[in-house]
Amino acid sequence: MIPYRFLTFLVLLILLSVPLRAAEEVVNGIAAVVNGEVITFSQVRELAAAQEKSASEVYHGEELQKKLKDVRQQAIKDLIDRALILQEFKKREFNIPGYVVDDSVQRIIRQEFGGDRMAFVRTLQAQGFSMARFRNIEKDKITVQAMRQSKVSDNIIVSPVKIREYYSKNAGTYTTPEQVKLRMIVLREGTTSGGDATDPGVGKKQMAREIHDKLAGGAEFDRLAQMYSEDSTNESGGDWGWIERKTLNEEIAKVAFSMKKGQISDVIQVDNAYYIIMVEDKKPAITKPLSEVQQEIVQNLIQQEKLKTQDQWLESLRKKAYIKIL
Repeated sequence: MIPYRFLTFLVLLILLSVPLRAAEEVVNGIAAVVNGEVITFSQVRELAAAQEKSASEVYHGEELQKKLKDVRQQAIKDLIDRALILQEFKKREFNIPGYVVDDSVQRIIRQEFGGDRMAFVRTLQAQGFSMARFRNIEKDKITVQAMRQSKVSDNIIVSPVKIREYYSKNAGTYTTPEQVKLRMIVLREGTTSGGDATDPGVGKKQMAREIHDKLAGGAEFDRLAQMYSEDSTNESGGDWGWIERKTLNEEIAKVAFSMKKGQISDVIQVDNAYYIIMVEDKKPAITKPLSEVQQEIVQNLIQQEKLKTQDQWLESLRKKAYIKIL
């Protein structure tokens, strides 16, 4: 069986490999031309396939069509950038030493095939690839990475002001929201409690009040939840565990987060259901101090600066190139 990670890797290499033959270009159609080099619709479709599948599971109708269009446009842009980078590499007559490609291939064999070279070769053959062809594709991949990396400095200095600004703007990222540990008894109109026969003349609201009175008299919350609650947590005594405000109904959340530890609420009605909640414990919202996340912020800012520099370089290549998107 082909390792999944390698199969994904191989597919991407196929998509991002050197231009297809002229006959294939005619069959597939031309999506773009970059200084005379053709990018086909087949390359675009296959590069975008995974994202398109994910989008189809989330979006529908016009929203889906817009998302698919955006995904394909991004795929075309990525393929154009790749072509420009490889052309610039050849123009400058740079070279990737053979041992670099050898090391990369050996790493793939170790990581994806447990060091079994023959299994690797058989997989390539099954996919219609020779070792020489795979090496060429891997060489192009290394070339693109090397060219991108060569355009950024390893000595980027991030000022304390930028660090503080980033921390302030992204404080929510470093904040654990306020939480409560809840137990809950739920009664719904039109159902029977705990599978037991109930007096049809006794409404759920009245039953909820009677349960609340029992709790006020010292009855154990988890025991009554097991007996009467009509939600999926009844067997565990109504235990909802630790939850954030956003996961609860707004009315219930308003009550739960205003209660003290150990407190039991009044009967809360939401539509045709009645809730009694107990707050077992509370955790306040906690924001990590800057000192704790500063190194992470520095790395994020350095990465942003590197990407900005690479984008500026690619933009300069685009301005000098003949690019036609069809």
